[in-house]
Amino acid sequence: MSQNPSPPGEPEIAGIASAFADPRRARVLMALADGRALPAGRLAEEAGVSASTISNHLAVLLNHELVAVEQQGRHRYYRLATSEVEGVLEALARLAPRAPITSLRAHTRAHAIRAARTCYRHLAGQAGVDLFQRFVGVGWITGGDGLHRPETAGDRLSASGKGEQYRLAPEGARSLEAWGISPKLLSTVRPLRYCIDWTEQAHHLGGPLGTAITDRLFDLGWIVRDKVPRSVNVTVEGEAGLVALMPSS
Repeated sequence: MSQNPSPPGEPEIAGIASAFADPRRARVLMALADGRALPAGRLAEEAGVSASTISNHLAVLLNHELVAVEQQGRHRYYRLATSEVEGVLEALARLAPRAPITSLRAHTRAHAIRAARTCYRHLAGQAGVDLFQRFVGVGWITGGDGLHRPETAGDRLSASGKGEQYRLAPEGARSLEAWGISPKLLSTVRPLRYCIDWTEQAHHLGGPLGTAITDRLFDLGWIVRDKVPRSVNVTVEGEAGLVALMPSS
């Protein structure tokens, strides 16, 4: 007669947290947080270490299953193992103090990340917040005004965004379907997922709909990836397209 397996114990948070704790490994993870796979040489540049040193850090991340590696020809490319890793990075970013900017490179990177970036594969930064507020302004999304209110329960920076009950309005669903978004993602009943943007202290659209809209923006060339990892640029065509897509609020 077989015995019942022992129930799992509590999560070993300290062990995996140590992998995030090293600033060089944190920079590697942030460089991979836009979903792309990058070679070790590029990650060494992002971390500010030598090629031999980056191998040790990548080994730690692989051991904790935070990154995955794939072979393409003679090169090995690394990517985040799961979307949950990116979620941890975003949560830590909302809680962490801001590092002082002491160089032109750091200023350039900080500006790019704040202007427009990807978060969980959806649009964030000023561009993401502005897009969300456009949706609210034209009445495509209802239930809130897109602003972060730290005094409201569930709208804390450490949360993923639970203080508001945003919903897609029928007009928004019709317009987004005509724009090319799958109707399966356009429920007007289910609350929409959103994130509290850590640079803007405001809300941007998240979840499957946020991802689908961002994918569509990439497909149309309305946004393009920048050299700074995770950052994107809104193109001239994108600015004009968004104005044409949504009537004035």
